[in-house]
Amino acid sequence: MKWTWVLVVVLLSFGSISLGKESLDFPEYDGKDRVHDLNAKNYKSVMKKYDIMVVYYHDHPGSSRAAQRQFDIEELALELAAQVLDEFEDEDIGVGLIDAKHDKAVAKKLGLDESDSIFVFTDDEVIEYDGELAADTLVEFIYDVLEDPVEIIDNSKELKGFKNIEEDIKLVGYFKSHKSEHFEAYADAAEEFHPHILFYATFSPKVAKALDLKLNEVDFYEPFMDEPVVVPGKPYSEKELVKFIEDHDRPTLRKLQPHNMYEIWEDDVDGEHIIAFAEESDPDGFEFLEILKQVAEDNTDNPDLSIVWIDPDDFPLLLPHWEKTFGIDLSHPQIGVVEADDADSVWLDMDDGEDLPSADELEDWLEDVLSDEIDPDDDDDDDDDDDDDDDDDDDDDDDDDDDDDDDDDDDDDDDDDDDDDDDDDDDDDDDDDDDDDDDDDDDDDDDDDDDDDDDDDDDDDDDDDDDDDDDDDY
Repeated sequence: MKWTWVLVVVLLSFGSISLGKESLDFPEYDGKDRVHDLNAKNYKSVMKKYDIMVVYYHDHPGSSRAAQRQFDIEELALELAAQVLDEFEDEDIGVGLIDAKHDKAVAKKLGLDESDSIFVFTDDEVIEYDGELAADTLVEFIYDVLEDPVEIIDNSKELKGFKNIEEDIKLVGYFKSHKSEHFEAYADAAEEFHPHILFYATFSPKVAKALDLKLNEVDFYEPFMDEPVVVPGKPYSEKELVKFIEDHDRPTLRKLQPHNMYEIWEDDVDGEHIIAFAEESDPDGFEFLEILKQVAEDNTDNPDLSIVWIDPDDFPLLLPHWEKTFGIDLSHPQIGVVEADDADSVWLDMDDGEDLPSADELEDWLEDVLSDEIDPDDDDDDDDDDDDDDDDDDDDDDDDDDDDDDDDDDDDDDDDDDDDDDDDDDDDDDDDDDDDDDDDDDDDDDDDDDDDDDDDDDDDDDDDDDDDDDDDDY
């Protein structure tokens, strides 16, 4: 697996820089094709031509324009590396490509099972390169491969150089001579880890005394540790040495470097990395690095603690990406715990570098990390809780709106009922009024009729009286 958020760097500068002095001219690509496309027909004959073969087993770029351009950049880096290696006189070194889609059978025959990886084939072994795909870093790694697996310390100057190496795992042993069977076992073990782990030996009693080594004894040094661990059980067989190294190959404090960046990133602890950013050339960064070293030395026996130190000066093109991904300011020292797969992270608050933690405070924070009291996954849970709260609020708002709508509907119904009742009352009143009017009219008519009848009766009576009078007169 490759670190998905690491970019190919230091590639575009190779073709344009010249310092004016012939001895300082930076190599420019001369345009000659030196990288071989290896396939089933030619891979055996091509690889036989070289003492060492560098093979890039790459994914097929497909039809994607971006993927094709990325592959072109990678191929250019390999061409420049092949050009520089072509000038090496002691060994014939070739560079080749194997396409994971078209030439998978070739990769299988060569024992390559991980694409997007570089492998170095020597006479008797295959070494995987886990570093940055940049010409200078790759060439430096090849030069290390060409070195002897065990470097001999003969004098005080070489001893001083050995002591100045602090960023890498190193071992040193004291043996009687090159012909010693114990040295041969040590050298065989060194080949198993070459060039990733540094092996030193001395045949000088004076050097051995300065290192406090006994005959046939081997000391194991973690990075940034002043005091070594004596490998138990001397004299050792090759298997015993290999097992001890494999059991101790994850240092308490290790530095991420261009030549080992993928190797370290893949070696996570329970899916997480504790990462410290500190610029060694900066006063605050140097101070924080010294605190890290002290904490690492005090906790070197803790197998669960492994801090990855990154010096921002080593990866200038990655700084904006890291700052954006982690949400931190890398102009100040930082330390945090990062998920290896998705880069979720939690960082110790150091007030922009103004308040560096003491060794004790940093140890307390690390204990919380190792006990999962501080965990990047907790931030994801908090985000989920926030989302749930928002959903609940939305549901409450919807319920309130529904209640308001129901109340409005009830009010409207009540208003309609009131209006209907009012209309009915008005109609009843109108009907009553009409009935009263009709009754009054009828009464009036009856009265009129009665009056008329009375008048008629009166008239009749008068007429009768008159008739009677007339009768009386006659």
